[in-house]
Amino acid sequence: MKQRIEGRIWLFGDNLDTDQLAPGKALTLPWEQRRPRLFPKRPKLVEQLVPGDIIVAGKNFGCGSSREQAVENLQGLGVACVIAESYGRIFFRNAIAHAMPAISCPGISGICAEGDRVRFDWGTFEVNNLTNGNTLSAQPFSDDMIDIIRSGGLLNRMMQIR
Repeated sequence: MKQRIEGRIWLFGDNLDTDQLAPGKALTLPWEQRRPRLFPKRPKLVEQLVPGDIIVAGKNFGCGSSREQAVENLQGLGVACVIAESYGRIFFRNAIAHAMPAISCPGISGICAEGDRVRFDWGTFEVNNLTNGNTLSAQPFSDDMIDIIRSGGLLNRMMQIR
């Protein structure tokens, strides 16, 4: 796990549900057929995302169905992390279990514009908008959550402590 995550952001509002991240009709399709169906309300996004990009969102990111594929699809697209004001509870748990950093940072959507560059620091739990100079404090993770992410996910962590 890198000390810092830095990348270009894609900005979303409140209540982005798992149907956008893992559409029901695409759940069982092979990756190459599933990939273009992600984010149906922003169909060109999948073509524009590059590995290392960051999603910044408002409140209740990942609400809706408890689809683990929502996190897996973000990872498959190369999204480095999600920084949102808050998360749907099940999405957040799935993200940590799959070693996807889901950073809670109240106020983040108010200091970012699409295309800005942001940096998250694991040591300070600060989010810096490198484009406009704004900085916010994110909610820290517990040591156990950090261990899960460092291990590459919950299953890997459990294998390490057996």
